[in-house]
Amino acid sequence: MRAATEWELWTTTARVVLDHRDRRHLAAAEACVRAVTDAVDLACSRFREDSELVARTADLERGTEVSPLLATLVHQALDAARLSDGDVDPTLGHRMVSLGYDAAFASTAGGTGAPLAPTSRTADALDPRPAWQRILLSGTFLRIPAGVRLDLGATAKAAAADMAAASITARLGVGALVSLGGDVATAGPDPSGGWQVRVQDLDTDPADHVRIASGWSVATSSTQKRRWEQDGRARHHILDPRWGLPAEPVWRSVTVVAPSCVTANTMSTAAIVRGRAAPAMLRASGRAARLVSASGEVVRLGGWPADDASDAAGRAA
Repeated sequence: MRAATEWELWTTTARVVLDHRDRRHLAAAEACVRAVTDAVDLACSRFREDSELVARTADLERGTEVSPLLATLVHQALDAARLSDGDVDPTLGHRMVSLGYDAAFASTAGGTGAPLAPTSRTADALDPRPAWQRILLSGTFLRIPAGVRLDLGATAKAAAADMAAASITARLGVGALVSLGGDVATAGPDPSGGWQVRVQDLDTDPADHVRIASGWSVATSSTQKRRWEQDGRARHHILDPRWGLPAEPVWRSVTVVAPSCVTANTMSTAAIVRGRAAPAMLRASGRAARLVSASGEVVRLGGWPADDASDAAGRAA
């Protein structure tokens, strides 16, 4: 048996799991996770007027020193954009708001579809590069082009899972699994039997179990959650940067195993965006992955176990 606790966070569920031998540390482990997620939220939430990212918008357009945490989160987001050839784009904040994924949706699961804020067309005309390539980050100095609104949601949640698991191990000296929605990170000593992760997006979807060694992560990206309607059209939160619209839901969900949750999430999100080209991309990466198609067909790649009785620890690693 494992020792576990969970709570609601960011319209999803946060969960921390320890080996049964470390049960006495569970409350302290939860405190570690809450401290990390609170710090990440205050640094980069686009739904909070007092977050560093929102409150310092004018400074960021001129260029300014930022906190080490915000610099790290932006750095990871830009790395994700590079790794995915721009498919995971952190500069789509304005598009998300215009499509209805705003603070109202984040707090009540119902978006307003606020008008798109004006952007700097002159700057776009002078520099045709994607907006994420025009962000300047040097150490803790950050400059964001005028009119660009960052949305670090995809990578920041995964980064929080990575940081929280590492924090538990560093502070308490125990192994831990931290799950923030579909982002699962592990750190520290392996528990007996390894970490068993259940992979199932919705209750009606096919389920798998995968066993990973400590230090590895699992991330699931989904077109079935964070959904809403706008002007009679179904929307979901993963945008195709080419069009600024929700990616075609070729896949209900994509799950990837990688050495960090940020990397796993980057690849699972990119796979949703790439649609039918996703299997080729994932095969080339060599990562263990599981895709569930819109019709419910399960595609397993890169050593993902053929059924839920299989042991994927060695293959996933």
